[in-house]
Amino acid sequence: MATLRQFEYFVTVAAEGSFTKAAELLHVTQPALSHQIRTLERSAGGPLLERLPRSIRLTPTGRAMLPHARAALADAERARCAARQAAGLEVGELQIATLYSITLGVLPAALRLWRQTRPNVGIRLFEHRHTDELVEAMHAGEADLAVGPQPPNWTGATREVGSEQLVVVVAADDPAASEDTVKLQDLAERAWVHYAPGHGLADVLNQACAQAGFEPRIAVRTEQTAAAPALAAAGLGPALVPDNIVPKDFDGHILHPEPTVRRTLTAYTRGEPDPLAAAFIDVLLQSRQRLS
Repeated sequence: MATLRQFEYFVTVAAEGSFTKAAELLHVTQPALSHQIRTLERSAGGPLLERLPRSIRLTPTGRAMLPHARAALADAERARCAARQAAGLEVGELQIATLYSITLGVLPAALRLWRQTRPNVGIRLFEHRHTDELVEAMHAGEADLAVGPQPPNWTGATREVGSEQLVVVVAADDPAASEDTVKLQDLAERAWVHYAPGHGLADVLNQACAQAGFEPRIAVRTEQTAAAPALAAAGLGPALVPDNIVPKDFDGHILHPEPTVRRTLTAYTRGEPDPLAAAFIDVLLQSRQRLS
């Protein structure tokens, strides 16, 4: 039967891509590490790792086992923290998975309120670019709670926690800046500040433009959500961004699209949320109500 130590060794080797680096990180000898991996492979019924001259790669069996090994380690750590907290030995930690844009726009107010009400319970954030990555990470047991767009076909608990309004950002001297609203089809001939493929907001922009009857031409792509309004303000083209990420000292111009572009946000867990996760969902709802 596989042990948590074997899972830890396997996950570390997979992450480091090297037995030597993993052994150094785990503070064990390389022969001891290799022995534990071989024992785990016998339990799994086949090789988990392919030994290459300068690296390792996961076999199909290894790729199948990896998310479950990560989930087992995460569950074990949460169990340890819960037991020690109940015994009064340490404070708790809530692990939250989310998207980069939501960390920028939605979570700061909720985290501020959380610190005011539960100063002894820390937060650890795991940030992702796209809803698909976020869902996959949650299936793998990465965090206690996810905050993001509604996950497709999610079988665990979900709760709607509000919505984000998206706005169009242009330079202050842009021809469209004479108005406060804009129809997206009026920007159909413009080249846009777009997001890198795989970024969640790239899908939002593409879908909004498709509903307006066009495909956005691309002036520049960015990986960084916070860079989009700055690039638009510099005159590179319009950008569609959540209104809550636009900085206060922003020197561009904000246009409200007609019809309104929104994305619904949910908090979701693999099963019923534990008390800490449920408490954070309540705080998230309170912070959203204060901002609305």
